[in-house]
Amino acid sequence: MGVHLDQIPEEVRDHIEQITATSGLPNTEDSVERIAEVWLEKKRIFEQKLDELNMDEVDDLAREDERGALLLTYSGSLLSIGPLAEGRRRVEYASIGLRQDVPDTATHEHSELAGDVIVDDPVAFNVGPIQKSSPIFKIAVHREALEPAEEEQRLTEATQAITEEFVEVNKTVVMTTEDTR
Repeated sequence: MGVHLDQIPEEVRDHIEQITATSGLPNTEDSVERIAEVWLEKKRIFEQKLDELNMDEVDDLAREDERGALLLTYSGSLLSIGPLAEGRRRVEYASIGLRQDVPDTATHEHSELAGDVIVDDPVAFNVGPIQKSSPIFKIAVHREALEPAEEEQRLTEATQAITEEFVEVNKTVVMTTEDTR
């Protein structure tokens, strides 16, 4: 294994290899290592933003929990699950941008979780921007209780900021790949 892949939790490594196979990159150890490097950078960005946004990591979010959450998946995708309002949530999905088998972004204003959100399990939706995510690596919620409108605004702003940084990280892989062709 490579330097970066060795730093990734074991449960995520197979997922990194699967991402490489669907990324359009050559299916080589070097490509796996590049995807692993990007994943580690996204993890760092996510963790840094949580601190800036006054959010804490939790192990789960109950389907009926009124709070919203930011999620980082095994694949490095980002999900913003808004606060519960009248049984529905606004959900934004931003893929890792390197996979060719999922949409780059998708939003659904009236999403409905199929069950609880649990670390190491995929998130499934009865109604949503996607049917099911990759397994969840991290779940973050705001430390203090917020009014739903304020929480929604903060989650949207956080998602935009993190997504912009993720896009920049993805460009390093794409540019590096193009340089080697």
